[in-house]
Amino acid sequence: MRAKERRARDLMDREGLDALAVCGSGNFAWLTCGGSNYISIASESGPTAAVITRGGKYIVCDNIESPRIADEEVGGLGFEIHEFAWYEGGRERIISKLASGGTIGSDVPMEGARDVASAVQSCRRILTEAEIERYKWLGANAGECLSLACREIEPGNTEHEIAGLLGRYLYARGIVPTLALIGTDERISRYRHPQPTDRKLQRVAMLVIGARRWGLIASATRMVHFGPLPAELRRRHDAVTRVDAALIAATKPGARMGDIFRLGMDAYAQAGFPGEWKLHHQGGPTGYRARDFLVNETTDAVAAANQAFAWNPSITGAKSEDTIIATSSGPIILSASDDWPKIEVEIGDATIARPDVMVR
Repeated sequence: MRAKERRARDLMDREGLDALAVCGSGNFAWLTCGGSNYISIASESGPTAAVITRGGKYIVCDNIESPRIADEEVGGLGFEIHEFAWYEGGRERIISKLASGGTIGSDVPMEGARDVASAVQSCRRILTEAEIERYKWLGANAGECLSLACREIEPGNTEHEIAGLLGRYLYARGIVPTLALIGTDERISRYRHPQPTDRKLQRVAMLVIGARRWGLIASATRMVHFGPLPAELRRRHDAVTRVDAALIAATKPGARMGDIFRLGMDAYAQAGFPGEWKLHHQGGPTGYRARDFLVNETTDAVAAANQAFAWNPSITGAKSEDTIIATSSGPIILSASDDWPKIEVEIGDATIARPDVMVR
């Protein structure tokens, strides 16, 4: 928590702020070391604000949220709770009072406050050791849940049933699915974002998840095929794993993200699918949002040590995706699972293991 406070107050110094209000659900989780201020999982911000001033740190929330926030989200972190009645409002008034009428910065639109959302995003870009340990747990368990679901589903299951099974495994471990895309058979080739339907699985399924705990989000994709793998799917999956491996191998501290993207484009061409990158984004930095932003050739941002990324290259009918952390000693692949079949891809001097199609 002290490291987060230091970063927040450094931001305040740079921006000339007397108070920093943090309401975005990902930013709140970052500042409070995993606390949750949202009510709906679809919300990008919550009604509870964490406020840092020059001399203190506070939680500002209504009387509905204050017991849970105090007991379960920020207990032991030293926040002083300021509560208002839900039917009266008053969050902004209390924050202004805490700032002693000075300049306020906020990560969400707030009357009387300066927008500092991008600055807060920069603060949480580099993960602490404690965050990396939490992320490792999340990634490993998300990968295991995908593996368990893929080993249990059967032809005849609807995509809704597959999503429900996957969600059951995730929730049982305290992981909230922020995204569950399930595509089967021809829907995998037709749609890059196959929302689950009542379509019944026949031969092949693709399961895509965004999995959240402690505010951190792990993204991963797996494919399972029943019966012998068709040669064309084999070709396309091998190609997309090579693109994915190229992106992962290039994600090193100090690398310009636009250059990483360019290497991915080259890998598409070398694999025989030069135009496929145009059909879907390739991902980008992650952590407390599914993607902080989407990378393209013009992205000048530089990868940092201990920064998380989720690349998601796709070739029509196939996709490869895991969440990684860039480090000076090479990428850590968080969402890999030991029991999943893998393809070893050689990229220069590096060998990057990517998930193969599970054949059942």
